[in-house]
Amino acid sequence: MAGRFSGLHISLPGLGTILLRPSATTTRTTITSNLPPINQDGLLAGADVNGQQSKRIGPTTAHSISSSSIGAGISDSNDSSINPPTTTTTTLLHHQPFDSSDEMALTVVKPSYPSIEMNMEDYVSETQRSNQVGDYSQLRTFFLTCFHSYASICATFKRFPDNGGDNEHDPELRMDFLNCVYDSLSTMPGAVHKTALRSIVHALLEEGRKLYSKDDVRALFVLLQCPLFSSPSTYSVYSHLLRQILGLSNSDHHLFVYWLKTLEANRFRNIVRHLLQFISIRQFPAGERGLPAPTRSRWWIPTGVRILALLNASNNNTSGSGPLVSYTEFYNSTLDHIDLMKEYLTWQSPDRPGQFSYCQYPFILSIAAKRFILTKDSEQQMILTARRSLVSKMSRNQPPRLELFFLNIHVRRSHLVLDSLNEISIKQRDLKKKLRVSFVGEPGLDMGGLTKEWFQLLIREIFQPDYGMFIYYPNARCYWFSTSTETNLKEYNLIGVLMGLAVYNSIILDLHFPSICYRKLLSPPVVPANNSARVGVVRNFNLDDLAQFMPEVVFGLKELLAYEGNVEEDMALTFQVSFGEYNEVVTVPLMENAHRVPVTNANRNEFVRLYLDWILNKGIYEKFRAFYLGFHSVCASNALIMLRPEEVEILVCGSPKLDLRELQKNTEYDGYKSGDRVIKDFWDVLFELSPEMQKRFLRFVTGTDRVPVGGMAEMGDAPAETVHRAIECRRIRIGIGNYQTHIAGKQGSTAKRYLLDDFKYIAQRLDIIQHVPSGGVTLTWNNIELVLNVTDIFIDTVDRCRPRFLFFLLQIYAAPLHIL
Repeated sequence: MAGRFSGLHISLPGLGTILLRPSATTTRTTITSNLPPINQDGLLAGADVNGQQSKRIGPTTAHSISSSSIGAGISDSNDSSINPPTTTTTTLLHHQPFDSSDEMALTVVKPSYPSIEMNMEDYVSETQRSNQVGDYSQLRTFFLTCFHSYASICATFKRFPDNGGDNEHDPELRMDFLNCVYDSLSTMPGAVHKTALRSIVHALLEEGRKLYSKDDVRALFVLLQCPLFSSPSTYSVYSHLLRQILGLSNSDHHLFVYWLKTLEANRFRNIVRHLLQFISIRQFPAGERGLPAPTRSRWWIPTGVRILALLNASNNNTSGSGPLVSYTEFYNSTLDHIDLMKEYLTWQSPDRPGQFSYCQYPFILSIAAKRFILTKDSEQQMILTARRSLVSKMSRNQPPRLELFFLNIHVRRSHLVLDSLNEISIKQRDLKKKLRVSFVGEPGLDMGGLTKEWFQLLIREIFQPDYGMFIYYPNARCYWFSTSTETNLKEYNLIGVLMGLAVYNSIILDLHFPSICYRKLLSPPVVPANNSARVGVVRNFNLDDLAQFMPEVVFGLKELLAYEGNVEEDMALTFQVSFGEYNEVVTVPLMENAHRVPVTNANRNEFVRLYLDWILNKGIYEKFRAFYLGFHSVCASNALIMLRPEEVEILVCGSPKLDLRELQKNTEYDGYKSGDRVIKDFWDVLFELSPEMQKRFLRFVTGTDRVPVGGMAEMGDAPAETVHRAIECRRIRIGIGNYQTHIAGKQGSTAKRYLLDDFKYIAQRLDIIQHVPSGGVTLTWNNIELVLNVTDIFIDTVDRCRPRFLFFLLQIYAAPLHIL
């Protein structure tokens, strides 16, 4: 509760009541009306919960929060505003040029920082003494002084306290001392925490600060790293710290982003985790004691998310080095449980511009959340398309049929590519309907298996070298577009449509493109209205992009760039390059009169740039444009704007990370228990397999060695009913049971080892089987009989005289794992 005259009383969880008295007088900078303003651009006030920026204000605002402000955010029970409270003033020294001939002058008071007599060695020594004797009074005095104000923070941790500056590559702080202080603070008693937090509150409430240039940004940078903000009991203070950071000017935000990049990965990660927890607890309040009601702190979430956006921008700033942490560490999985479509519609609503939505900051949404939004958006488009077809039929007095609601693909196995091209060309209007596939002459109802088989067979055939559409690079194990001009653009469009249909229908494809392919697919993420606009062109490419499929070429180019001799005389290169495809060599000019332009030490960087541009963009432009348009003809959704290229790849191809522990956790047993010996032995065998053998196992039982979005727990979306009359292997049963071999009588680990050897042999055999004929195939070895037929696949035994393990079945419906 704010006192009227005596000061401000703040009640904080676990800290009691703090009384802060304002200064009797506030020193300010005096400026005459005829001088230029100290800061022409002004500073941004805090953004409101609707995502709208407040009006631009003068340089004497938005740097600190008033006593009534933090009191309103923490203690005032009558305040129900969803916006951050109005701010008061801070005095900064911005040295601006002015005309000395002016009659009035600028009165400048040099900042006076306190003298902090503590260095890292003294601090470590005092910490050790305090831990030994249990007396933390000296450290409490240090924290009370150190964090008392922005000036004291800078005096303690700046390398040169009396100097200002905005070096974006170095915050000019004694980071080793700061890290030492924060690391030890985390393990100190609660009384020390209370002292430090009270001091931080005072610093946030301070008015009339006199600081050197950018020291306010430095102080906020220091406070943001404080480990105390991992506790929800500090969130009333933490929220106002975040608001002060949000209130910085655009140029200060730019500086803040660069300074965040200088942090160690673990410390950067801790800030991200603090913010994610802060957002989650406010989004899903669980009755945390001492926190204001959600109706009085709705501005916390937009503020926290926007500060997280600064860290995301810093992490994505790849100049000089890669990201500090993986982009997945910005995911907030708790948001998977909110009304995601409401967030999406709020984001898409044209009549509510600026309204806050998590979709404005897609880095915080997990790939599962984005997949859900994309799937629901696809379903809505499917429903709309099917409804239009139904209305069209009814308007012509034609009876509706079930086929109206599906994209029905009828193909012959012997003419798979040609028939698929014709079907997709004819049914362009139906691409956003639910896909259903049938093979001519093979009766059956497609419950998902035929669709998957069509995808697999079609992709396998199109990627054959005989088609000449893609070049396979064995060292990188991936494909890239052929630069040959003798190809059919319709077939590239077909591959794009297939990828779009796979995303649209939640099907994983066995594709092997480098990651730059998915960057090109999102360049731009929405097809321009102008048909002549260039699409699928990546402009910020580098050697790492080419190294994904041509590592040998990149090695040579790096050698060229690093060569210390005379490039022109020693290498005799021109701006012509030669490519070898399908035993043919093609020479391409990179510029006009390329054969007359030698590569020299001066222009070799330009040569490399043109070389990359040709392979990644110009040499394949028409082909990739057809591919791009095919993909977006199906996935024309604004939800794609939210996706990163890596996430598009996961949606198309699944994740290559295989976690058998997750598979084990999501296994259902019928007739057995997870603790049964036979079950334990089975999983022990699988866990002992190499990663490659584990992928072969997964590929055998599911048709792919990739894991869908959401992990193996979501491999169970397919219906459990088996359609026995369909020409598809949706039901797979593997039985390993009572059989007699040359190891009969072996027990324990020895028996398990023999089972492991047998299983490896089985996996190797299964890997060479590409297609199961309608009559089935039988393989037999070591008393183990493998029977493959149309609807079921069994690994069973011939001789069951002596049990080695109990007989059991592993049943998989193209997804969920059931052991029966």
